[in-house]
Amino acid sequence: MRFKMMTEVHQKLIEKLKDRFEDNHKRHEGINWEEVKKRLQAAPEKLRSLQKMEETGGEPDVVGIDERTGEFIFYDCAAESPKGRRSLCYDRDALESRKKFKPENSAVDLAHEMGIELLSEEEYIELQKLGIFDTKTSSWLKTPSDIRLLGGAIFGDFRFGRTFIYHNGAESYYAARGFRGSLRV
Repeated sequence: MRFKMMTEVHQKLIEKLKDRFEDNHKRHEGINWEEVKKRLQAAPEKLRSLQKMEETGGEPDVVGIDERTGEFIFYDCAAESPKGRRSLCYDRDALESRKKFKPENSAVDLAHEMGIELLSEEEYIELQKLGIFDTKTSSWLKTPSDIRLLGGAIFGDFRFGRTFIYHNGAESYYAARGFRGSLRV
């Protein structure tokens, strides 16, 4: 019974992903949906991660293909940072360093639980070329280790017609800051 239920959930998710794919051709020009669908059907663990992305408000969509591996690349493409992934500090060390008013989780830990990666600075800038994202919110980004060792973390948003990358203490968290993820299938 459980297998059948998961199959139905996966089928519904694949249909939702197909609709989003067809509605947003600019994000994945030259990519064939049937090829994406085959990969998805062969990777139930990736479907589980995509389902988590969807459930938390990420609206995942195909944004490219890795020419070296042939993997399809999905990013969270919701207009604003996913609602189900906000009010998080950056990582476990930041969470444990807070003495008062700890958030429920960290961006890095939640991404790991979901089976996805935080977008890097470069990926975030590429995402912004596909549309306009985070005009009212911001998103934690995969932070280079030299910045993290100094206690900081980076995030991005889109204001005044351009993409900005900023820094903040990794232990900070805000109701309007979440994170965007990527997944390779």
